[in-house]
Amino acid sequence: MSPLELAESAVQILDSKKAENLKLIKISDISTLADYFVIATGTGSTHVKALADEVEFRLKEKDGTVPLHKEGYGSNSWILLDYGSVVVHVFTEASRSYYDLDRLWRDGETVDVSGLLKP
Repeated sequence: MSPLELAESAVQILDSKKAENLKLIKISDISTLADYFVIATGTGSTHVKALADEVEFRLKEKDGTVPLHKEGYGSNSWILLDYGSVVVHVFTEASRSYYDLDRLWRDGETVDVSGLLKP
């Protein structure tokens, strides 16, 4: 699976579990950290954990893709799943506002995900 396909799959999985404010940012032109960041908001700590668990479960089920690294399961206010070329960030609203990755990575290219989301 290409980095873009992986990122788009993560977006669709998050959308299917009612994640809010989904954003896909291409950062490969401005950073060596990854090719894409997926950023999503959950309605609370339980929802954040459920969203991250679902991404991890369904990507593994789809083609055996597993994260290289995971962080944040202790706090459940920001969970990071690092797939190498794609990093998935799932926040509570307060944590997303506090860390403000949307602003920090504004030089990246925002990818239109509207076609991936269910109406």
